Amino acid sequence: MTEERVTKEALFGQMDFKTLAENPDFKEDSVREVLILPILQKLGYKPENIVRSKTLKHPFLTIGSNQKREIKLVPDYLLKVEGSYAWVLDAKSPKQKVNDKRHVEQVYSYASHPEIRSIYFALCNGIEFALYRREQTNTPILYFSLDEIEYHWEKLKMFLSPSSFQAGKSISYENTSTLKQETFDYATRPLLEEIPVKKQAAKRHFGVHGYFTKQTWNVVAEYIKNFSKPGDLVLDPFGGSGVTAIEAMMNNRKAISIDLNPLAVFLVQSLIAPVKESELAEAFEQVKTQYQKLEPKTEVEIQKALKKYPKPKPLPLPKGSDVPTVRELFSDKQVAQLGLLKFLIKKQKNENIRKSLMLMFSGVVTRINLTYHISKSVKAKTGFGGDAAAFRYYRYRIAPYHTEVDIMKCFELRYKKVLAAKKEIEYFINEQTISDIQILKGTATDLKFLPRESVDYIYTDPPYGKKIPYLDLSAMWNAWLDLDVSEKDYELEAIEGGSHEKSKQEYNQLIAKSIQEMYRVLKFDRWLSFVFAHKDPEFWHLIIETAESCGFEYVGAVPQKNGQTSFKKRQHPFTVLSGQLIINFRKVRNPRAIMKANLGMDIAQIVMQTIEGIIAKYNGASLEQINDELIIKGLELGFLDLLKKQYSDLTPILLDNFDYDEKTELFTLRKNARFKTNIDVKLRIKYYLISYLRRMERANYYPTFDEITLNILPLLKNGLTPENQTILSVLQDIAERIGQDRWKLRQEGQTKLF
Repeated sequence: MTEERVTKEALFGQMDFKTLAENPDFKEDSVREVLILPILQKLGYKPENIVRSKTLKHPFLTIGSNQKREIKLVPDYLLKVEGSYAWVLDAKSPKQKVNDKRHVEQVYSYASHPEIRSIYFALCNGIEFALYRREQTNTPILYFSLDEIEYHWEKLKMFLSPSSFQAGKSISYENTSTLKQETFDYATRPLLEEIPVKKQAAKRHFGVHGYFTKQTWNVVAEYIKNFSKPGDLVLDPFGGSGVTAIEAMMNNRKAISIDLNPLAVFLVQSLIAPVKESELAEAFEQVKTQYQKLEPKTEVEIQKALKKYPKPKPLPLPKGSDVPTVRELFSDKQVAQLGLLKFLIKKQKNENIRKSLMLMFSGVVTRINLTYHISKSVKAKTGFGGDAAAFRYYRYRIAPYHTEVDIMKCFELRYKKVLAAKKEIEYFINEQTISDIQILKGTATDLKFLPRESVDYIYTDPPYGKKIPYLDLSAMWNAWLDLDVSEKDYELEAIEGGSHEKSKQEYNQLIAKSIQEMYRVLKFDRWLSFVFAHKDPEFWHLIIETAESCGFEYVGAVPQKNGQTSFKKRQHPFTVLSGQLIINFRKVRNPRAIMKANLGMDIAQIVMQTIEGIIAKYNGASLEQINDELIIKGLELGFLDLLKKQYSDLTPILLDNFDYDEKTELFTLRKNARFKTNIDVKLRIKYYLISYLRRMERANYYPTFDEITLNILPLLKNGLTPENQTILSVLQDIAERIGQDRWKLRQEGQTKLF
């Protein structure tokens, strides 16, 4: 008899793990009752084997002036097998970390209590589960996200089910990594809805070192978990600061991250370099002590240091910079002090220690330079609340006033941040697993080192046209880190403009070649998630056309916020987008192409219809919402080619026809105005029906009439709301009924749009 497969739905129903941490009502008691109890029951524990909140007396500690008041220990769950305590489980709220040293020590004290003496102890916060062996508390023996419990169930069961314990014997569990995993249907993965952003909750990505762009770590993690399974290979050919690769590893996948920028490669390689905490601490103290003895402070000492210690390479800066070379971005004192610090770090013999200290050094360079702009915040009083101009303004702009930042205080802060990040990733990225992650300098246009059909999932965030000239803006760090950028690198950089004044055509060619290479290395029935945030429909059309010509099948695009509004967005609210779309493609053997829908409207009517529809739906819409809706409708209905010719910038249309509120950043209908699109209501209904039904069909879902009506009615406001019978009449013209009350588009008789 085959054992029933354990799934997260079977255990927890339709629990949305992505929103737990943000739900104020989901606390420790909810974790216990809603999540932990089903796990214990499925493992095979009956109520009489589950001891809740047993009060234990601390074996030797007391408190109070007379040292007579006993300390009580109260574990959430004690699990009994054959009358003895086998293991301890403690619940935490979703906002608490299961690998926090304080929590681990707390539960260890329960497990080691004379009344308990259990083999294992575990912590669960509703998002993660960590299992420790009592004799080995530094590293968990099992650690996973609860929303992927089905992939870890057999291992969890082998450790913790009642049948895994025997009285009087010591059981050894070896080779548990070879356990068979459940099947995973790649071809039918669902598209994700927009995911709430947890931008700064991960020490591994925030606080270590700045970079020009960073994908939101929890969004990337959710995509990786949705489109791949543990053990799979995840690729990001525009790797940047390494969020994709690191999150792949943090979720038990293998990873390859490629970037043309040597600064990006250096940052990620240095972060993941495995080190022993004690050895890194010792090396840091050595460098700190030596620096404090030799620090150049007087003018004489500074001039002497300038001759003795390394200086940045005299690299030229891009056009538009306030000064011509890197050297002029620093005062003599800054160069002398940075040079000494670099000299002392380079004396360290252990390569990984040296890399880790140089990562801290690079973070110091971000603050010890003449472009360092202090933020108007409380942090500014410490000197650490600002940013280098290259990160903030995307150009080398000298700060209006010089801020004196203590270099050693800065170095100490960098040490704490890097150490915290390394501790956070050490369970997943360490000496034993480091071979599963590759951080490579290279180009997305040439992935020849990867065999055909060798990658399980691609998540990538390419450059967006003219937005950021990465190589140009990395010059300050590359000059100090001795990182080389060749002429060939500039030729292969997928940007518009920059110091090499690359054309839009060159950018298009490089992006197209990259998509072709991604198609070659991806396995069939696997997915590519392509993150993009450009206003010009031409680039979206390029991506779709190239992807389809390669053999990708477009499945759907999802709007996704990426965190805080950037400085650039605040400066230029109409020319910079603060959100992005994630376009999802699937590599299949017989891809379906996007057809041009026959809507009976010209492109001007379509554009205005889409804008007014999204404004009606939300009672006011942002530039991002309008742009996203137009791109998605263009993708779904096949009019991107026309959109790119006539509507590269929506701003004039929006400002001419709608009111804009600077506080809310929303466009609304003008006072006492009605929709401008005098389109027959049946045509308007047809427009939204085709778009919605195509999207549902790509998701392999056929909606009911009620679902269809609920979806399109909000888009048809500001006028007489059509009766359900009118919607049904149009629906019957373009779709066919499946079963009793489900609908799909008819395939025959559809012609091109114009």
